[in-house]
Amino acid sequence: MTAGGWLVGVLLELPDEPAPLRHYYAIGYEDRAKAEWIAVDHAGREGHVASSPRQGMEPVAAIRSLTPAKMAVLALAKGEVRSLGWRHPRRWLAP
Repeated sequence: MTAGGWLVGVLLELPDEPAPLRHYYAIGYEDRAKAEWIAVDHAGREGHVASSPRQGMEPVAAIRSLTPAKMAVLALAKGEVRSLGWRHPRRWLAP
């Protein structure tokens, strides 16, 4: 399976929350490392990115690669970054 993009989770520490929360991003870049860095850059606008693992979760995790076909179905363009929010992105994880 060829990756056209990535679903990335970034762990954020927010002042109003007792524990860090994972924020999800859909990244329209093939390169996994680049997608992770782009997600961190965008997450930094919303809060402080955790610097170490918390409760067994890594601060930045590429959760799943997105095929070009999946990107087309969900209307994610190449090079696009889409913030998906705090809720588990089931729609993005379905085959």
